[in-house]
Amino acid sequence: MPYIPLEEHLPGITGLLEYRQDTAAPIRELTQVLMRGTSTLSEAERELIATIVSHRNDCKFCATAHTAAADVLLGEHNTCESIKQDINTAPVSDKMKKLLIIASQVQQSGKSVTKSAIREAKEAGATDVEIHDTVLIAALFCLYNRYVDGLATVAPDDPSFYTSLGGRLKKNGYNRLPQGYDHLKQTTTH
Repeated sequence: MPYIPLEEHLPGITGLLEYRQDTAAPIRELTQVLMRGTSTLSEAERELIATIVSHRNDCKFCATAHTAAADVLLGEHNTCESIKQDINTAPVSDKMKKLLIIASQVQQSGKSVTKSAIREAKEAGATDVEIHDTVLIAALFCLYNRYVDGLATVAPDDPSFYTSLGGRLKKNGYNRLPQGYDHLKQTTTH
C-alpha cells in the first residue's frame, strides 16, 4: 500500500506523476527527450538501458514496465531476459553491451563508472553523446526506481497490465496523455 494517497487505477510512476503534475512536468520532459528524442541509439536500445538499471535496482514496477516497452519495440521477448542474465552474451551489438555495462556501473554509483568502461565503449563505436545519454538515462531511472519504491507504489502482478503499458509507451512516449488517465479506471487490475 502506498505511503501517500494515490489514485488506485494508476500504479507505479503514473500515480506519482499525477499526484504532483507540477514536479512531473520537467521530469516527463527530460524523459521524453532522452528516451524518444533524436538519438543514434534506437528507442529500444534506450529502453534496454532503463530495463537493466531498473532490474538491478530491484524495482519491480519499473523493471517490468521497461522490459515490456523494450519487448514491444523489439518485437520479441528474448533480448531483455538475456541482458538481465548476462550482458556479455546478450544478442545486442558490442557497442550496446559496453553501454549497458556503463549503465550498470551508474546504477551502483556514479563513481563506479570506470575509465576502462568508457574506453571500451568508445573502442566499440560509442560516441561521446551516446555515453553521455547512457549515463543520464541510467541516473534518471535510478531516480525513478527510488521514487516508485520510496513511496511504496503498487506494482500490478498481471502481465497484461505491463504489455498494455509497453504499447502506450511506444505510441505516446513519456508525455502525459492529453485526456489524462481516468479511462484506465475500468481496465487496471491489481
